[in-house]
Amino acid sequence: MDKIQLKEQVETIRQAFGYVNSFKDETFVVKIDSSLLNHPFFPILIKDIVLLHRVGIKIVLVPGTKHRIDEVLATYKITCRTVNGIRISPAEAIQYIKMAAFDVCNRIMTLLAENSANAIIGNWVKARAIGVRDGVDYLSSGTVEKLQTDIVKRIIGEGQIPIFPNIGWNARGKPYNISSNELALTISRELGAAKLFFITGFSGISAKKFKAPKSVYVSSDGTISQMTVEEAGHFIDLNARVKHAAEMELVTMAYHACRDGVRRVHIIDGRVEGMLLKEIFSNRGFGTMIYANQLDNIRPLMPADIPEVLRIIEPLVEEQVLIPRTAQQIEEKADDYVVYEVDGTIHGCGALHCFPDKSGEIAGIAVDSAYLNLGTGKKIVSYLIEKASKLKLKRLFVLTTQAADWFSELGFQPGRLSDLPAEKRATYNTRRNSLILTYRISSQRSRRRSVVE
Repeated sequence: MDKIQLKEQVETIRQAFGYVNSFKDETFVVKIDSSLLNHPFFPILIKDIVLLHRVGIKIVLVPGTKHRIDEVLATYKITCRTVNGIRISPAEAIQYIKMAAFDVCNRIMTLLAENSANAIIGNWVKARAIGVRDGVDYLSSGTVEKLQTDIVKRIIGEGQIPIFPNIGWNARGKPYNISSNELALTISRELGAAKLFFITGFSGISAKKFKAPKSVYVSSDGTISQMTVEEAGHFIDLNARVKHAAEMELVTMAYHACRDGVRRVHIIDGRVEGMLLKEIFSNRGFGTMIYANQLDNIRPLMPADIPEVLRIIEPLVEEQVLIPRTAQQIEEKADDYVVYEVDGTIHGCGALHCFPDKSGEIAGIAVDSAYLNLGTGKKIVSYLIEKASKLKLKRLFVLTTQAADWFSELGFQPGRLSDLPAEKRATYNTRRNSLILTYRISSQRSRRRSVVE
């Protein structure tokens, strides 16, 4: 094993321990798409869920049953039409829909038992009929009215995993077919869940298929990695004409979940082995995450951060991208530095050094190699430009040997030695021969917008 691989593994272990401590006694609601039930990795997914349960995370499962319902109805030659993405459930179909829903729950409970986890399938959902909308009678299709949260919390407190079939009953015991996505949203809201997972049969929300807000980061494969709840609302508005797409429904559910107090919603691909654990125990993110709390945090450097900063810049010093810095040098200019922190882990750093002539140097921009290509460096530079504006600096400059093109994309222009303040010119290393790039603060507002977007 080489040094880089060892470093990555150690970092992953550190993150995992940190997350286990953070999420202990928190509630995760996991909705599993029905398309995954026959996938070869489905038993492994259940095994991973049991691992989460064993480390003290409270798990609630909501199985999707669409495909199994289709199979059962086809077997008994019952046809149901779909209107506005909702299956209209006639009276003669509801018994078979119940059969399919509980069959799926029993399959999952069997897998949980094989992994020594206790589970209960319950009738904890009070429902009512959707009724008639725009002249369409939805018959025995219903919507969630109330959850018996006290019972569910007691079951969770006893160390068991509740499994919710997508069936609800009214006060007279009449069953209704309800949306498992709506059910997962309601459960996560009523239980105060920290996370809601939609484990799907596709790879997150694609910017190739939908219009994405300009402010969101899109990965190299076209996946929207994360959105704030505000950006999710904007996404919904931009794609309002897209009707009944599964992805749109999930983003809408995530938007409402975050608005109602769920901290984060994850839309991930269940066809990839271990994806649930990767999403939870790595702050890198692999699907699409929509969040209500502040995920990213660029903040001033603290003394305890210095070893992490040195660790991050070390590979760039070895490649001669950055000049060497000692702990003492960083400490002496600690007020100039900021770090980019996610869930207690530092991903990047940078500094703004100010000079008497109202100019500023952006320096020491570095991102942990494990988190490249996530837009972290651009966010740090954008933050420092904003800081320079608040300090009423007139211009910025950067010295770089290998990142000129990258800084040019952020609005920096080629400069000359005479553009540097006198004390910086006096220490300019002609042997290193760094390129000089400049940035005028007077035009920072429009350029900063391009950096953020």
